[in-house]
Amino acid sequence: MTTRTAAAAAQATVYGYPRQGPNRELKKAIEGYWKGRVSADTLRATAAELRSTNWQQLDEAGIHEVPTGDFSYYDHVLDTTVMVGAVPARHRAAVEADALDGYFAMARGTQDVAPLEMTKWFDTNYHYLVPELGPDTVFTTDSTKQVAELSEALALGLTARPVLVGPVTYLLLAKPAPGVPADFDPLALLDRLLPVYAEVLADLSAAGARWVQLDEPALVQDRTPGELNAAARAYRDLGALTDRPKLLVASYFDRLGDALPVLAKAPVDGLALDFTEAAAGNLDALAAVGGLPGKRLVAGVVNGRNIWVNDLERSLATLATLLGLAERVDVAASCSLLHVPLDSALERDIDPQVLSWLAFARQKTAEIVTLAKGLAEGTEPITTELAANRAALASRASSPITRDPAVRARAAAVTEAEGRRSQPYAERTAAQRAHLGLPLLPTTTIGSFPQTGELRTARADLRAHRIDTAGYEERIKAEIQEVISFQEKTGLDVLVHGEAERNDMVQYFAEQLTGYLATQQGWVQSYGTRYVRPPVLVGDISRPEPMTVRWTTYAQSLTSRPVKGMLTGPVTMLAWSFVRDDQPLGDTARQVALALRDEVNDLEAAGSSVIQVDEPALRETLPLRAADHPAYLAWATEAFRLSTSGVRPDTQIHTHMCYAEFGDIVQAIDDLDADVISLEAARSHMQVARELAAHSYPREAGPGVYDIHSPRVPSSEEAAELLRKGLAAIPAERLWVNPDCGLKTRGWPETRASLENLVTAARTVREELSAS
Repeated sequence: MTTRTAAAAAQATVYGYPRQGPNRELKKAIEGYWKGRVSADTLRATAAELRSTNWQQLDEAGIHEVPTGDFSYYDHVLDTTVMVGAVPARHRAAVEADALDGYFAMARGTQDVAPLEMTKWFDTNYHYLVPELGPDTVFTTDSTKQVAELSEALALGLTARPVLVGPVTYLLLAKPAPGVPADFDPLALLDRLLPVYAEVLADLSAAGARWVQLDEPALVQDRTPGELNAAARAYRDLGALTDRPKLLVASYFDRLGDALPVLAKAPVDGLALDFTEAAAGNLDALAAVGGLPGKRLVAGVVNGRNIWVNDLERSLATLATLLGLAERVDVAASCSLLHVPLDSALERDIDPQVLSWLAFARQKTAEIVTLAKGLAEGTEPITTELAANRAALASRASSPITRDPAVRARAAAVTEAEGRRSQPYAERTAAQRAHLGLPLLPTTTIGSFPQTGELRTARADLRAHRIDTAGYEERIKAEIQEVISFQEKTGLDVLVHGEAERNDMVQYFAEQLTGYLATQQGWVQSYGTRYVRPPVLVGDISRPEPMTVRWTTYAQSLTSRPVKGMLTGPVTMLAWSFVRDDQPLGDTARQVALALRDEVNDLEAAGSSVIQVDEPALRETLPLRAADHPAYLAWATEAFRLSTSGVRPDTQIHTHMCYAEFGDIVQAIDDLDADVISLEAARSHMQVARELAAHSYPREAGPGVYDIHSPRVPSSEEAAELLRKGLAAIPAERLWVNPDCGLKTRGWPETRASLENLVTAARTVREELSAS
């Protein structure tokens, strides 16, 4: 095949697209359904309209092949669980009674039944519902959703490609179901699962699918020979099917490594690979295995996870190199565009120069189309686009917005001593216990309390100038008073001010730090109907003035009990922002850490004896390859210590992490040198407590006993039972009692009941300990 023929075949595609709609219509419809204000038919109609709009916009932009099946009411891994019939036994009755309500029961739980565990999707801030499997799992095919959505797209006259979570990744993401031995390997079910995938593929073929995409991102992680053999077997069997569409196996987020030759040799029809900087090495590795003769290559050259404009000329050079390595080369983003906001054109408050540096989903789609055209027809038809792209890149590179000499000088002058507490933990903890005087099994919350409609309205009224600053602050004071009063009456030992003034745990700080900018419509799905607006880290970071001292000090003035100062840590500030890509992450983290260090020191000077610096993203940001872990953990833990090490020994430093697999980073948790860590543990049945014990973790810890991502209220007996499991791993003198995470998304009635039960559980177990 000639190079020219390959270039002429180049087409544009994407793997997935934001689900929520320009005004988060999906979120509003789903939450309306949960509250009984929206019917199931209306919800389905809203979803269908959003899908249709997305596909038609992609088609009009020049995307040749639109994805189907990536749309979800809650989570695409949960959709896969439904597709393969792996519904947990405790949810089967609900699913059989009403498929939609049963689906949401698996995601959110009910008062009587716990939901599926939730954790992070690889190294992103998207959360998926973890499949629960065991040796007795029986898979059954339900391709209703996949076939219906394909049919919708085909009815619009579009070329469509269904996207499925691949069978190997699905099993590698799964965990043993409750009651199943912990050493059960879900991958042992592969031969049982593959016939279901064969039936789904046959159903999609019959419905008109010419290609089906099977996503296997788990294969970019370090995999054992047995796991690689399982992948080879899976695609040998699926590739050998006669009644199937063409198969495109996709990977993203990192390099494929040893899995690349496995997939290259498999009898599938194409591979989709990440060729961005995050997956450096894929191009050379593909050449080393002899390319993909006779197969399709979908080249992910546009970064699907960040919001900076693509370097079009650089991407064209990469694409030109790839032309000789496959029968056909198409152009795509590196992963689903689910991870970026919808459209930067919706932003009205961003400086036009800076806006020219940004590309959200619609702008990335345009970049993909431009690159496909340039690859197929040469650069002459895209001269205008290339010139605008060069101008945007040059503007950003030369802009003084991105550089602050004073910040850089301070970061360069940091000494090793500034990243260490003045006394070791064993000496600090004695001073803290004497200073704080807390009981055994002290109770606290993670930080936020419910963000009520009244609070959101007050913020909107302030922005719209319907109330003045003084009126807004009176509303915040009243909310803090209520939160403090409730905690005192309930009997919590270490209080929080509730964060009534905060819109988001990252955005709130970003709006007060130099170097950040906030969006108005840059919503990105975190989980279910929870959407966040990650701020954009444009330049060097500094803190012009204190950010939290005023409200924390006010809350402390209302009570004699300690009130925690609440901050978001440097790694999470990066992970939950769209971070700059023009300098090493470690350099940016140090700048943020120094800004937070000033805030921590000011909180202590204002009287805070307990200060929490949350790092829920520490595990999330861990590179997917073990070889890359040491370098990341070195700067990540250093940044946390730099933030927190300037305080007195009797000031207690807390941190918090949630919804991640902590076993991989227990040593890093230790290296943070925090005095107390609170962790998500309720859905995973205290797994993290056991992991801390196995590491001989020497500090205090609060594995959560209340799952705040479900509306159900745990009884005091349930919380006490989890607490007893925690005590089996962590000594009572080092065990705290707290929820899994902040309470921002919960309502006041369930929050009151749950925290009252939590305090009752702590008192019950204290009495048991004193009697033993």
